[in-house]
Amino acid sequence: MIDLIRMHVKAGDGGRGIVAWRREKFYPNGGPAGGDGGKGGDIWFAVDTNETTLSKLRYTKSVKAGNGAPGLIKKMHGKSGDDVIIPVPLGTMIRNAENNDLLVDLTKPGQKVLIAHGGKGGLGNYHFASSKNDAPDFAQPGEIGEALDLQIELRLLADAGLIGYPSVGKSTFLSIVTSARPEIAAYPFTTIEPNIGVVNLPDGRGFVLADMPGLIEGAGDGKGLGHEFLRHIRRCRVLIHVIDMAGEERNPVDDYRIINDELKKYDADLEKKPQIVVANKMDDEYSSINLEEFRKAYPDLKIFEISALEKKGLDPVLYAAMAEIENSRSNEEENAEPIEETIVYRYQPTRPDFYVEKDGPHRWKIVSRKVDNLSDKYDISDPDQAYQLALALNKMGVDDALREAGAKDGDQVIVNNHILDFRD
Repeated sequence: MIDLIRMHVKAGDGGRGIVAWRREKFYPNGGPAGGDGGKGGDIWFAVDTNETTLSKLRYTKSVKAGNGAPGLIKKMHGKSGDDVIIPVPLGTMIRNAENNDLLVDLTKPGQKVLIAHGGKGGLGNYHFASSKNDAPDFAQPGEIGEALDLQIELRLLADAGLIGYPSVGKSTFLSIVTSARPEIAAYPFTTIEPNIGVVNLPDGRGFVLADMPGLIEGAGDGKGLGHEFLRHIRRCRVLIHVIDMAGEERNPVDDYRIINDELKKYDADLEKKPQIVVANKMDDEYSSINLEEFRKAYPDLKIFEISALEKKGLDPVLYAAMAEIENSRSNEEENAEPIEETIVYRYQPTRPDFYVEKDGPHRWKIVSRKVDNLSDKYDISDPDQAYQLALALNKMGVDDALREAGAKDGDQVIVNNHILDFRD
């Protein structure tokens, strides 16, 4: 099942830097002391395993993170804007709605991704003091936070999957134990793509159940729906194997063997998944005879007897599935890797790695996340590291771009939150 919504997200704007002066008892004419504005809040998406649908976001048309506060006196920073973290289910895909580019596919529990960057805070006037101007009356405005229109798509991952030959009663089972309404008919391959529903047990627990397209012999080699079907069940925690015990068209003993052979042929790990074996159509007069032969063939199997048509024997199957799912979830939590945080960098082929922007008289700004990230790797208070940064920027073509824009010897160049002197 695919759940789809659209949403506009807007990261917070950076706070403006301020113009302020040091005014203390013994420093009546102190120098510039305006602080920097705070950073705007970011927009994050995070996997929450307690969420199973996008229903909580369906009426959320837009989300905005907090703006950064203006800078303060005495060179103090303004407060950063609050981030927004949006919880989504496992299996959520986030796309840029404008061009349908996939930004991220959230497939791991605990995964967290930064989708929209908050704007940087503007620099206060104390940054702009120089030998040419020891009393600058200028401070930067904050940067605008990123804004995006998103398409959020959930390809729901099922906890349990119904497997078995076509027309064994899987769709009927699903329609009774969930609110799903799959097409049901007395011919093979009624189900040609997974139908999904949510099982709600009386004790308040629940899980996602998928009715998978029917398997046939040769599916492991791609016959029939083959690999298309088998791909869907790889993420299921437990398989509910439904067998037509009436045996009107096939032998139940052979059906069970063939299906498991196909699972093993496609992926050996599928054979290891816990299975709950369900003998369906026990209302038929021949089912008890066939079940006796089935038990002889597979004496070690625990078999649940049901009649989906008469709605008999269903609860024990659901509680057994819930127990297996909870056991699987517990094992996943114990073996979970540390939470993964990812920053999404959107590829913009028409935009260069950086561009030069005039920021005032004899002052230039390098606008680039790539350059910002590069500058964070250097401690420019160390002359050697500052020199290495200057070499790296020159190699990127920043110096040439500044000259072309009109920068002169001694002009100030703003790189990230640093101010450097341009030397031609």
